[in-house]
Amino acid sequence: MQNLVNSVKGTALGVAEYLTPVLKESKFKETGVITPDEFVAAGDYLVHHCPTWQWMSGDESKIKQYLPKEKQFLMTKNVPCYKRCWQMEYIASEKVIEEDTGEGGWVDTHHFNDSGGIKAIDDQVSEMTLDGSKSHPEAVVVTPHVDDEDDDEEEAADMEDYEESGLLEEDSGTAELATKDEPSNEAAGDEGGEIVQTRTYDLMITYDKYYQTPRLWLAGYNESRKPLTQKQLYEDISQDHVKRTVTIEPHPHLPPPPMASVHPCRHADVMKKIIETVAEGGKDLAVVVYLVIFLKFVQAVIPTIEYDYTRHFTL
Repeated sequence: MQNLVNSVKGTALGVAEYLTPVLKESKFKETGVITPDEFVAAGDYLVHHCPTWQWMSGDESKIKQYLPKEKQFLMTKNVPCYKRCWQMEYIASEKVIEEDTGEGGWVDTHHFNDSGGIKAIDDQVSEMTLDGSKSHPEAVVVTPHVDDEDDDEEEAADMEDYEESGLLEEDSGTAELATKDEPSNEAAGDEGGEIVQTRTYDLMITYDKYYQTPRLWLAGYNESRKPLTQKQLYEDISQDHVKRTVTIEPHPHLPPPPMASVHPCRHADVMKKIIETVAEGGKDLAVVVYLVIFLKFVQAVIPTIEYDYTRHFTL
């Protein structure tokens, strides 16, 4: 039933997007939305600091005239996913950071059953610094640092922790989504526990003209590089977001079949809160860092897909 509702909503939003005029004037600081030009600038920044991401042109018949032909969307390929979401250890209580209005709220699902969960995030935040004169606010400068250590056991940070602290920390077609559910024979390892069968994902970021924000898309593969079924793909998504925040819809730049997508209805609100938090600290958040921050807060939805190699920021 939820799939039917999502399909109807997707069709309606497709019509609405077609009728929505292209945003020309920047409203980033006021509302958290961005123009196509700002999306391109933020994409260039991401590609420069995280070379695993690259610009793509997509299907010739689906070119959006408000974006450069060679910069229609961003993609990173073969991102590892070593374990399923159900293998992560949660406690019963969860924290809603955005109220559910029927389209699915943002839920903090990463409270672990010991006191070390929040402390670990606090320790990460404590590594960041805010420099500059209080009387003369400056644009936030993000300096990426690649962390080569194994991050398998690292917690997926959620937006609420960043908002409360006022700080943020700061990394190449696609497959068909199989229509038949096949049994998943993947395991944590073989009988000796030495071989880990790893899924991989191709991730894409598009510009949503209706919501005027970025949008994340996913294409998953098993260890044999065969497309995951919808059921298997949902195993790698936080269960609080399956079929709500994450839906299966047609990709705006690629031919069928449809793909999994993190719905953008909350993106502008979350970004606006971040902008306000940074402003309270006497800083001005630069729009070019939008996609870097965007990739941070959508990690709450896909915590086991290890696409984020930009672990540390200096603000």
